[in-house]
Amino acid sequence: MIPPILARRSAAGFWLAVILTGIGTGLGAAALTGLLEVTQHRIWGGNGLDLLQGASRAPPWKHLVVLTGAGVLTGAGQLLLTRLSSGNGIDITAAIWFQAGRLPKLRTLGSATLSVLIVGMGAALGREGAPKQAGAVIADMLSDRVRLSDEERRLLVACGAGAGMAAAYGVPLGGALFALEVLRGVLALRFVLPALVTSVVATEVSWWFLPDAPTYHIPVFEGSLASSVWALLAGPVVGLVSVVYVRSVAWADRHKPRGWRRLLAPVIALAVLGAVSIAFPQLLGNGRDVAAQAFAGQLSPLLLMALVLLRPAATVLCLGSGAPGGLFTPSLALGALLGGVLGLPWSWLWPGVPPGLFALVGAAAMLAATTQGPISTVVLMMELTGYARAAIVPLLLAVATATLLARTIEPRSIYDARLSDAQVRERQQAREHGSGEARIR
Repeated sequence: MIPPILARRSAAGFWLAVILTGIGTGLGAAALTGLLEVTQHRIWGGNGLDLLQGASRAPPWKHLVVLTGAGVLTGAGQLLLTRLSSGNGIDITAAIWFQAGRLPKLRTLGSATLSVLIVGMGAALGREGAPKQAGAVIADMLSDRVRLSDEERRLLVACGAGAGMAAAYGVPLGGALFALEVLRGVLALRFVLPALVTSVVATEVSWWFLPDAPTYHIPVFEGSLASSVWALLAGPVVGLVSVVYVRSVAWADRHKPRGWRRLLAPVIALAVLGAVSIAFPQLLGNGRDVAAQAFAGQLSPLLLMALVLLRPAATVLCLGSGAPGGLFTPSLALGALLGGVLGLPWSWLWPGVPPGLFALVGAAAMLAATTQGPISTVVLMMELTGYARAAIVPLLLAVATATLLARTIEPRSIYDARLSDAQVRERQQAREHGSGEARIR
């Protein structure tokens, strides 16, 4: 059982581990974000995390050389990582549900570092995977030191992973809810306090080194009847696209190269991405820049329609080659692009809705459907953009309808993609029973 109060004798070690996990995760997230910034700046130029600016100005040969180099680094790194531990059990979701939160520590940290480097070089994957892995490993190590039970370890590892996202993006409440709703699969009172403490501590520590500001600076959009009706119609479409996206991610994971092919496949895949990025530099990196442009209504209709197909294809290509990385921001970017595309005909039928509002609502709906975490998604979007109540009604309508349809068709989220069908069914049964206390070992 999780000790909910400090008065219990067994609670001291658990709560000490919670606080230390927050501190360690905050420092780890700051270090990994710094590494990403340095990598991007050294290779592409530009400021901070702005990869698009530098890539847009780079000569064609640089796209090819840098992305091919990222492929070589990926192949060599993956070969080295396989020697650090036997087996492939570095997925956080599988570790939480089926290994009581135990992870191969060196391999997981190595994978986190490798993912930051190749995302900084331009791989079309998310940067949140690295701080999530770092937070999970720190929680796992502290669980060993204070000898936590399997259930306490499982919760602490989820809290550490959520705190990694919270610290990397400055979203303490969203990170805590993500840890429980998406990773742990249970929103229970005895779990809420540890998740909150871990995320708040990690975020506060990261703010010593990273800016305390929203990730996306966008105009204030006001909700309207036109935007609400559009959200009701667009939500199911986003839900259907999310199912295709999740299944594509699962397919890419199942068909990752084995043996000697793991050296060659990433070189070819990332070289192809480099070639295509000469014309479409928006394909490089985690998608933060292109999502910001969509929120600001700065993408032309033709570019929107091209990127809504090319961005997810680039992410699946990278995943299928064996490149490690996250899926949070790529999913958000896909939703922003899809929302912008779905808003084009609506603007002709019922003018008056800002293009950026279509993108914002689409991003929230896609995140909710692909993570199957509607509550955490709404909070995350508010924290990422600095919003409070603006346009909340169309956003909630799209999130609810997209998630409902996606769950009806596909039980997997993007974070369940590595689970087998039997594991997905077992986890789903545990979640439906409401306890989340499945006897999984």
